[in-house]
Amino acid sequence: MTVRCRAPLRISFGGGGTDVPPYPEEKGGAVLSTTIGKYAYSTLIGRNDDRINVRSLDYDIVASYSVNADLKYDGNLDLVKATIRAMGVKNGCDLFLHTDAPPGSGLGTSSALVVAIVGAFRQWLKMPLTGYDIAELAYHIERDEAGIKGGRQDQYAATFGGFNFIEFLGKTTIVNPLRIDWDTINELEYRLMLCYTGGTRLSAGILDDQVARYAERNADVLKAFEETKQLAFDMKNALLLGKLNEFGALLHQAWACKRRLSTKITDPRIDELYELSRQNGAIGGKLLGAGGGGYLLFMCEFDKWHIVAEKLERAGGKIVGFTFDLRGMQSWEVSES
Repeated sequence: MTVRCRAPLRISFGGGGTDVPPYPEEKGGAVLSTTIGKYAYSTLIGRNDDRINVRSLDYDIVASYSVNADLKYDGNLDLVKATIRAMGVKNGCDLFLHTDAPPGSGLGTSSALVVAIVGAFRQWLKMPLTGYDIAELAYHIERDEAGIKGGRQDQYAATFGGFNFIEFLGKTTIVNPLRIDWDTINELEYRLMLCYTGGTRLSAGILDDQVARYAERNADVLKAFEETKQLAFDMKNALLLGKLNEFGALLHQAWACKRRLSTKITDPRIDELYELSRQNGAIGGKLLGAGGGGYLLFMCEFDKWHIVAEKLERAGGKIVGFTFDLRGMQSWEVSES
């Protein structure tokens, strides 16, 4: 049997950071996000032996394991090993993995890949897992089993898909799907811009600094967290009401708050591209993900989009087209002819 699964990458509009422990356990977090038509893919082909053969296109890695082996985490395909262990896989298979954006680019790629692997195994093993089960299992695999630091929003966004307001209440996560008007969705696709800065980053160091500053009860950081969470609520309301100029201005405020969480979130190169966009027609924007590199997101005035794009590309940025994904994780069986 051949099984395929894809899980969409996400854009986080507001609230990022309030899903990273210990903040949600102490204060409760909230994020506003959507998923886009770029994906992490997993293809699984069953075998008649105990070998699990993995090919990762992103890392140009081919590896083979026994289902009975004591898999060690050594920095090579640790997420795959963690998924095999967490799901108790006892049958051999071939696993082929690839993504539409590099890990560390701020689009939740690593979490989407875990969701895609879990989804493929679920389909293959006929496991009765709900969306919440899949997202929470993916979180456990990535954060607890593999020990990769981060928050909870990416696994839920990749699993459920679409526009969601996600609340983190202690250990409980609640996904609230938003009924965004189609005119608003079309206008967002028309006016939003993704710009690749040309670099990726490891988020762990940034998150460590952010958590440490919160633990120190740094007054400005505490205030920035509260403002970040409130902005997620404000942005949700602006989207539901179709007030996209207001939404763009709130994106700018969210970026100003995000910068205050850690000194490692931005750098001169990112600041240069951001200011260039604002000078040429971007109402607001933000760096996606934990920070340090990856993708910038901008809301542009409709008649200035092309100007912003031209200026950013001349400065070395790369404009990447996208559409929205409203379906979330999808898995299916393939009938070979």
